[in-house]
Amino acid sequence: MHQHKFAKWILFFVLPLNVNSMNAQNKTDSLNAQQQGLVIISALTATGDLDNLKIQLNTVLDAGVTINEIKEALTQLYAYCGFPRSLNAINTFKTILDERKAKGITDSTGKEITVENNVTDKYEQGRKVLEVLTKTKQPRPAPGFGEFAPRIDAFLKEHLFADIFFVDVLTFQQREWVTIAALASMPGTEGQLQAHIGMGMNTGISENQLRQAFDLIEKHISKP
Repeated sequence: MHQHKFAKWILFFVLPLNVNSMNAQNKTDSLNAQQQGLVIISALTATGDLDNLKIQLNTVLDAGVTINEIKEALTQLYAYCGFPRSLNAINTFKTILDERKAKGITDSTGKEITVENNVTDKYEQGRKVLEVLTKTKQPRPAPGFGEFAPRIDAFLKEHLFADIFFVDVLTFQQREWVTIAALASMPGTEGQLQAHIGMGMNTGISENQLRQAFDLIEKHISKP
């Protein structure tokens, strides 16, 4: 099943369409320039399209997304599309910043990125973050895969939802935009995409915004 069709299938079944509310939507229910930028650069990173990523990184910086917000988004993506594509995107971003600096362009650095996460129980920290995102109690270990492969459950809780999500350079909603865009751009991630659509909506993402995000992915990546 094509990824684009699956995304729309999810919206059809998981997010029932309310025609009256759609007609009443206003500009506050639309993606702003910063949100659009995060969606586009995340999708391009996930698919390894560095040529177009170079173009969009400039656009995103011009839209006011800070250097550290972009760094954090590209770093987070390694958990979803692997180290190679994350590192390639980060190196591309570094090149773009060097070029802009040479042209006399000064970009906002943004909030400082925290590297260390010194808590006593990272698993518990990550489990609580996941409960906030899912609005569902998270047992320890996670049933199914967590019982079968405890190390992957530990990595998921202690690193992704603790070490990475704990850094407040990006909000939980921004992190969900990064994740949804990457998952929607890659084949074979339908289950995870469906889960993160739910988490994203729990952070305040609307049905209309999701539709706009999928339209952007179709435009910048492809319909499949």
